[in-house]
Amino acid sequence: MRSLSYLSKLTIFGFLLSTLPVLFIGTFAYVTSSKEIKQNVNQSNLQLLMQINSNVEQKLITVNHTFNQVLNSTVLKKAMNQQLSADQFMLYDDLRNELRHMQSFDTKLEDVVLINERYNWMIKNSGLYPYEQYPYNEQLSELLESPENSFWTLLPAEWFYSEEQGRGGAACGNVISLVKKLPASGLDKHGLAFANITTCQLEQLLESKDSQHSTMMVLDDQQRILLHPNAALIGKTVTASGLSEQSWDKSSNQFQATIDHKEYSVSYLRSELNGWVYVSITSMSSIMKHSNKIGLYTLYICLIMLALSMLIAWLVSRRMYSPIQLLLNQIGERFTDIKARKTDEFQAIGERVHYLFQSKHKLEQEMSQHIQQVSIFYLMKALQSSVKEQDMTVKLRQFGYGEQVDSWKSMAVITMQIDFLEESRYSKNDLDLLLFAAHNIIDELIPSSQRLESVIMDQTVIIIFGSSQSDAALFHNEIYAVTEHLQQQISAVLSVQTSLGLSLPFHSFSQISTAYREGLEALKQRIKLGHGIIIQYENVAADKANLQLNYPSHLENELFDAIKLSEQEHAYDLLKQLLQTVFSAELLPHEYQIPLSRLLNNIIIMMQESGISVSHVYSGSSSLPEQLLRLQTKTEIEEWFRASIMEPLIHIFKDRQEAQYHNISEKIIDLVQHHYDTDLTLEECASRLHYNANYLSSVFRKETSHSFSEYLSMYRFKMARQWLVETDLPIKDIAARLRYNNPQNFIRSFRKQEGITPGQYREKKRG
Repeated sequence: MRSLSYLSKLTIFGFLLSTLPVLFIGTFAYVTSSKEIKQNVNQSNLQLLMQINSNVEQKLITVNHTFNQVLNSTVLKKAMNQQLSADQFMLYDDLRNELRHMQSFDTKLEDVVLINERYNWMIKNSGLYPYEQYPYNEQLSELLESPENSFWTLLPAEWFYSEEQGRGGAACGNVISLVKKLPASGLDKHGLAFANITTCQLEQLLESKDSQHSTMMVLDDQQRILLHPNAALIGKTVTASGLSEQSWDKSSNQFQATIDHKEYSVSYLRSELNGWVYVSITSMSSIMKHSNKIGLYTLYICLIMLALSMLIAWLVSRRMYSPIQLLLNQIGERFTDIKARKTDEFQAIGERVHYLFQSKHKLEQEMSQHIQQVSIFYLMKALQSSVKEQDMTVKLRQFGYGEQVDSWKSMAVITMQIDFLEESRYSKNDLDLLLFAAHNIIDELIPSSQRLESVIMDQTVIIIFGSSQSDAALFHNEIYAVTEHLQQQISAVLSVQTSLGLSLPFHSFSQISTAYREGLEALKQRIKLGHGIIIQYENVAADKANLQLNYPSHLENELFDAIKLSEQEHAYDLLKQLLQTVFSAELLPHEYQIPLSRLLNNIIIMMQESGISVSHVYSGSSSLPEQLLRLQTKTEIEEWFRASIMEPLIHIFKDRQEAQYHNISEKIIDLVQHHYDTDLTLEECASRLHYNANYLSSVFRKETSHSFSEYLSMYRFKMARQWLVETDLPIKDIAARLRYNNPQNFIRSFRKQEGITPGQYREKKRG
């Protein structure tokens, strides 16, 4: 009973002490709630700004991409070099169709305007107009003086008024325009193109249920208001909203401001795309309203908990023994058994606790069997820079790497990837099994004292290799010998080739993530060096300042002609020559993506000009550029271009040729028969028929077995023979009509063709 009396007093005292943390926590929560709510509101505003920024930029990027396709179209290029009148109705109709296709639900474009200052015409939704007679031609022409060829700007909506509504009939007072100088590919800019989105359309993107307590607005790089719930402020400087001009740097993204003698919290986000600033203004009074509610609720809870604690302490002090009895029942001890063993309740509880500690020891032994998986997970986080650097050595010791932490003086990260060759007996579906097998081979070949647990991540085996060797040259020899032996053994056991990338040596575990990125960067050299390489990051030519690349445009043109003519083998040879030219340049791995992306983009443009959709050629889940960026070697890139793009294109053009060749040849023959007495050339025929001259030459030769110049000469001689027999035209007039510089050249050519002079031919036929 003495023990129970002492325990009863101790319990009552403990319950009383338990109320002190409750009071402290309640007071602390009340004091800090305001600060926490401010932080949460500001963080929520930043996330909302990021979402709005993403939505707006997605619209702007879509408009810019669609606009570039229209501006680079053949129809627009042709229209920019001539006047537009009623005679060019077909050209105007084609141009209007191009512009109408841009004005979709996705782009939200209000109007697309084209201006040709040199030839004095202007095209809007409402039609074609003389540019000099347009009321705002001077204001629009001033945009040609801008140093930029493409830019976004805020313009009055009345500059692009509709004749149906009148100048003041616009529902929205301003438009945000994407302005581009024309022609897009020339140096002599004499035109403008406007893709207009009303501010009312973009204002809808700022509306959100999360922003009901905040005012959202968007500023341009000159701190003018582009979007604001109050339309009267659009176009004015930021000071019109009550804010002073700011530097809008990226260091804080938040600050406090006073507007109309009231405190506001301002959050902002600067766009990387066009320098626009997205701003959220929240009243401090609305924030503090929530804080006061939370503080009041906290006070009520603290009072309730204090009352409950006092009540519990009073009840426990009166019936202290009941919990002990309950505890004995829970551990399976009966009061009679305890008395029989001549022990007390506390001793029985102590014996049971001792048993629990023994169970804990057994559980720890079982847990140690799973420590490997936990250490691998931790190393994966360390490679991804997701752990605290100051705690890294402590954690490594906990995972059993204390020996490595103490003895290693030099370290490096080895990254290994499987190379799939055409002659390999494996497919890419076997990649996971091959990586697992390679992981096991690594564990057997490299002693545990020289490595941490190897990790498989992103189809790459990562090895953190270390040595007690502090000399850089000796460490280099040691790690190179290990990687070479490792590559040979994997090739012998698995019959696959592997490529290994080595990071720069480092001396602190905190540099693991950096070394991992260096190893991956070294592996990218496979695009240049091929399969089965061991490359160190220090050998990567990372110090090249300028990109020197002569893109083989002539090979690209020949390749496109071969595709259009369905010359499959010739096209494959030209593709191989083009890729060899690209890869022969001394570039960094990521720089090779520039000419490869250019080739892919030009192929897509050729497809669009030929009326072929990308979906007719490729139907994968990811886009063609994404597919190209995943390729690692020259062989994979060449095979991808051949199988995924060129082969389907060649089949499409081959199906078209049977119907087109005969029609094209007949049109060329018709041009020759009607214009043989002019300076007719193959290039002029190509321009009239809207085909490439080389393509027409190949088609005509296939259909007629003669070149264009041969056929033109044959037809002119045919007409010369007819005129010599049926008319009395002088020979010099016949030569002039057949476009000979002088009669002597015609006489020599006629003698070479017929064996006699034109005069002798006339006498012979008439005699």
